[in-house]
Amino acid sequence: MDGGIVRGAIERGVIAFKGIPYAAPPVGTRRWASPQPVEPWSGVRPALHFGPDCAQLPTPGDDAPLRTTPSEDCLYVNVWRPKAASARDLPVMVWIYGGGFVDGGTSPAIYDGTEFARDGVVLVSFNYRLGNFGFFAFPALDRQAAGGLRADYTFMDQIAALQWVQRRIAAFGGNPRNVTIFGESAGGMSVNALLMSPLARGLFARAIIESGAGRDNLGPLRSLAGSPRSAEAVGVRLAYHLGIEGEGRDALAELRALPAERVVDGLNMASESADLTYAGGPVLDARLYPGAPTKVYAAGGGARVPVMIGANTDEIGPPNVPRAAGGDQWMVEPARAIARLFAARGQRVYEYRFGYIATALRKTLSGAPHASEIPYVFDTVAERYGTATSRADEAMARAVHAYWIAFARTGRPDPRGEPAWPAYRSSTDELMSFTDRGPVPEADPWKRRLDLAERIAKRGGH
Repeated sequence: MDGGIVRGAIERGVIAFKGIPYAAPPVGTRRWASPQPVEPWSGVRPALHFGPDCAQLPTPGDDAPLRTTPSEDCLYVNVWRPKAASARDLPVMVWIYGGGFVDGGTSPAIYDGTEFARDGVVLVSFNYRLGNFGFFAFPALDRQAAGGLRADYTFMDQIAALQWVQRRIAAFGGNPRNVTIFGESAGGMSVNALLMSPLARGLFARAIIESGAGRDNLGPLRSLAGSPRSAEAVGVRLAYHLGIEGEGRDALAELRALPAERVVDGLNMASESADLTYAGGPVLDARLYPGAPTKVYAAGGGARVPVMIGANTDEIGPPNVPRAAGGDQWMVEPARAIARLFAARGQRVYEYRFGYIATALRKTLSGAPHASEIPYVFDTVAERYGTATSRADEAMARAVHAYWIAFARTGRPDPRGEPAWPAYRSSTDELMSFTDRGPVPEADPWKRRLDLAERIAKRGGH
């Protein structure tokens, strides 16, 4: 192991390892630095409890509430594997949580990897830095940065976690050559980032993008330096806001000495859009985030691996835009655009539309909200809906879960006993619709409205 030997525990018929460090705590002088190697430990380290989720102010009412007290010391990985000692060379799935890049973690109950392990998959989840810890630039950091990487610490953490998987997952029964990354919302955006990053090449074999946007209409997408809108300019504003003046090493040292709670500065999904001292998400960088995925893929960039991509029927969208139109602009149409770009260059891609509504919510909801597919993917619907979970909900969870696992095993979502999912082609525009009637392969029923969203996007230069 990196650092030493760890001991997990049998939980619900599988073996779970929790809270394994994959990098040194990013504190002190390691705040706003690339992930550093784990310090070795002696003996056997218990891996029985989640490490802290990363420093944040959780958004009230989140459907995936944390079960830890957040901390800046948070770079930990969790692994679920089958109990059988003979389980070897298994497919690996690596989950990347969402939360707007300001919230989230691996501890929520709906992200439990037990059902994946029951079905012969090694499930990995990991924490990554958020908010002002995850995306931050400052002039003094430019001069101090090792290897020239800076600002996008979120993506540096994700790459470090995937490197840990490559080095160590065989010890847990996983096949490092058969790794599927999957994530939702900011996690789906992260999957796009990893597809685009040359530093992530060879770290995974397949990718699943759930509500991961794709055009440059979702955030400010700042350059590192050179303008009043740059990430460095925003970092200087944050320092001033926190009572620190100057742009040199002394100011940076003062920033690194602040308590984590001060750096969080009340940032969460409810406040981030109005926060003028936060970089707002990914910072342009040729090695970590070269630009809007649709533009990078259209220019021939991005890893050429099998991809599943889709969004939900009642997605989030820009403020002050009607929900359906906004969801189309931010999530649904970009998913189709990416599917079209990949298919056109011969890359195997499968599109989905998740519209299943939990039976307990059908009287109040007209579509499937953002992130509502997650407990079906993980087969953890009982954790989300409790005693209101119906047999229909459980059946849909088994089906969705089976499609995701089949894709991870072979690169084709073709589980036995379920409807065949056609590969995406622009000429047929077919996708898999997850409906209240079950999985239904069909030509996209939203084609006309998405064509309109596409024209709007192109007029806006997205």
